[in-house]
Parts: sequence; C-alpha cells; structure tokens
Amino acid sequence: MSTTHPTERIYAAAPIMGNTSSAPASDSGITWAAIIAGAVAAAAISITLLIFGAGLGLSSISPWPHNGVSAATFSVLAAIWLVIVQWISSAFGGYIAGRLRTKWVGLHTDEVFFRDTAHGFLAWGLATVVVAGLLTLGSNSAATAGAQLAATSQMTSAADTYYVDLLFRQNVAAPGNGGSALAPANSSAAMVTGLSDQSTRAQAATILATSAVNGGTVSAEDNAYLVQLVSGRTGLSPSDAQIRVNNVIAQEQAAIGKTRQSADAARKAAAEAAIYTFVSLLIGAFIASVSGAIGGRLRDNY
Repeated sequence: MSTTHPTERIYAAAPIMGNTSSAPASDSGITWAAIIAGAVAAAAISITLLIFGAGLGLSSISPWPHNGVSAATFSVLAAIWLVIVQWISSAFGGYIAGRLRTKWVGLHTDEVFFRDTAHGFLAWGLATVVVAGLLTLGSNSAATAGAQLAATSQMTSAADTYYVDLLFRQNVAAPGNGGSALAPANSSAAMVTGLSDQSTRAQAATILATSAVNGGTVSAEDNAYLVQLVSGRTGLSPSDAQIRVNNVIAQEQAAIGKTRQSADAARKAAAEAAIYTFVSLLIGAFIASVSGAIGGRLRDNY
C-alpha cells in the first residue's frame, strides 16, 4: 500500500481523448515559496559577507605612507572578495530554492533538471535585486552626489580666489628701501585708474576661469592684459608683472593637471569595480543554477 506525500504533485498519465501528456498545461512549474526562501537566504548572506569584507578592507588600508596594502593590491583583493561573496551566497540560495521546491512526479528527468536550475537562477535574481535596492537606499546616492558637487564648487571657488589674490598681492619694497610699496607704472596705472579693485579682480578671475576651461592656456592678448592689470594694481614693473603672471598661470596648469589625474584615477577605479561586479554576478548566477539542480536532485532522493 503506497502513500503520497501531501506536498507532491502527482501527474497521472491517464489517456484522455488520445492525449497522454504527463502534466496539465495549466499547472505552473515554479514554486515561488522556495524561490523567495532561497533569495532571502542569499541576500542575508551577501549583506553579512559584504559588511565583513568592508571591515577587512578598512583594517588593511592606512592614510600613512608605506603602511597598509597598495591601491592595486586592494583592488585585486576587493575583486576576489566579491567573487567569494557571490559564490557562497548564491550556492546557499540556489541550494535552498532547489531543496525546498515541491517535488514533481511523472516528469522527464531533463525537465526536472531544467526547473531546478531555473529555481536556483530565479532565487539568485531576486536576491540580487533586493541587495541592490538595499545598497542604493543605504548609500543615499542623491544626497552624496549633491554634497560632493557642493564641495567641489566651493573648492573651485576657493582656488579661483587664491589665484586672483596671488596676482594682486602688493609689491612691498625690500628692507633697506624704505619698506614702502612701489609706485605703479605710469602706463599701467593710467589703464587701471577707471577700474575699481573689485572690477579688476573680476576681469582677472574671468581670464583665469577661461584658461582653466581651455586646459590652462592663456592667449597672448589675455596675458598682456593681465600683465597691465597686475602692474597697475601692485606697482610691479611690466617685466616683474609678466613673471608673476607666468608663475600664477603655471601653478594653475599644475592644479588642473592634478585634478585631471584624480578624475582619471577615479574613472579607472569605477570601471574596474563595474567589471569586477559584472564578473562576480555572472559567477553567482552560474553557481546558483548549479546549486538549485543539486538541491532538487537531493530533494527527489528523499
């Protein structure tokens, strides 16, 4: 006398009107309860391992020179850890989804294998969506981007102010010459007589800002105009004013170069992180699918 487990779906192969299909077409091959259970397990393990990895990463780096791991080593370790996180979480999630799904009776072995694989894959997909959503909400990317933009704007404004102030620093005579400011050159002084100090600085700031957009290059006309402004406001001779203008422009070009290097380094780091994440997700999808098939096979053996 045989008994049937209450959770089993028994598909009788009774011929009806010549149809010997082993399963009703309306019966779904998806057990969502098992998929959700596997996804919850995978998401929980992923978050746990990511937090643990963040702790390991913070303990391995240091702001002091020659201490902690290098940036290249840290990137490699982060990539390896992403793969480990996906491997472990996907294996558990896929296995649970396959092991807890409803047993199918009367189906071909290949169909059972496909459904088990699909259950593992769907559990991985649902877990990935949940974790991505939680990380997005937790990071509050919009507020972070706004704060970074405001900080960048303030830094840029401060840098512009610094360069303008550097241009118009008063030229004080060396000790022994009375310590008084040099008198402005006649031609330059006449040129700036009708301009207020604020207007002079605004014009210089506009020229420097335009040169920053052009990669730090200042046209000959703008360079000559800056020399006249600096000479008229500071009392420097035209030759000394030219040296000061050239030095300030050189410093601005160096600052622009450093900014571009930092931006390029951030771009490369973001690209590497995206590639590492993509590869780890592919591995996770494969592991979850295989684990679902293994869990389903063990489920059918008991």
